[in-house]
Amino acid sequence: MKVSFETVLPDKNSSFRTLHNNVPVRELRWAYHYHPEIELVCVISGNGSRHVGYHKSNYTDGDLVLIGSHIPHSGFGVNSVDPHEEIVLQFKEKIVSFPKEVEEMASLERLIAKAQFGIMFGSKVKRKILPQLYKILETENSKRYFILLNILFELAETKDYVLLNKEVMPHSVISKNKERLQSIFTFVEKNYDKDIDIHEMASLANLTLPAFCSFFKKTTKLTFTDFINQYRIHKACNLMVQGKSVSESCYETGYNSISYFSRTFKKYMGKTPTEFNLELWK
Repeated sequence: MKVSFETVLPDKNSSFRTLHNNVPVRELRWAYHYHPEIELVCVISGNGSRHVGYHKSNYTDGDLVLIGSHIPHSGFGVNSVDPHEEIVLQFKEKIVSFPKEVEEMASLERLIAKAQFGIMFGSKVKRKILPQLYKILETENSKRYFILLNILFELAETKDYVLLNKEVMPHSVISKNKERLQSIFTFVEKNYDKDIDIHEMASLANLTLPAFCSFFKKTTKLTFTDFINQYRIHKACNLMVQGKSVSESCYETGYNSISYFSRTFKKYMGKTPTEFNLELWK
């Protein structure tokens, strides 16, 4: 799994960038990355994983998330299944910043501040702004900018949201440890279905075991065990979305015991794998 800085270029004759991804998931790139631009991601429908700052979880039936400047995140097509359609807006904070004397814009300033924690909005909000997102894709010149402002005002005024992180992840945490984290993430990505020895991971990171545990907790706010379990459980969710049984999802993600898998699943998902599976196929 690569960890990278992404250069974002605005659309022609525009101050911000719009993306409409509606191609097979296998054709998309989903590196863990960061950029100065604020990003609004709307997954139209479907299931997948969200990884924003320290937060990692699954979404079902689409998603709507606002991600602050320089906050590391993965593409929302990670662990998703086709069809996957999303609309993304990327813009610099300065294009939606106004003098303090413009009182009408105060709510936008508060929204941008909260975006540093990652904001997940409710499904009603998503349905409300989706027509505007489609409209912005078809509009040219200055009208696009005013649609962007309208969307942000809608988001600023709703109370139907959850902050994804309790604290802001500085992008320097990722940039300073980029190569070490990339080697760890890549190893886990390739070997999550097998036993992973923490001593081997410490050696891979060129650290003693105590130093590795301290480094990983400080960098990700998770113990390595929690990280592995979260990664496996999200993979298991994806397998169930694709029609795998609970037992298949257990053994294909590196667990050797159904009972332990179920306890771990409930710890991170708030429900048992059986309950999760039943909700998928109601």
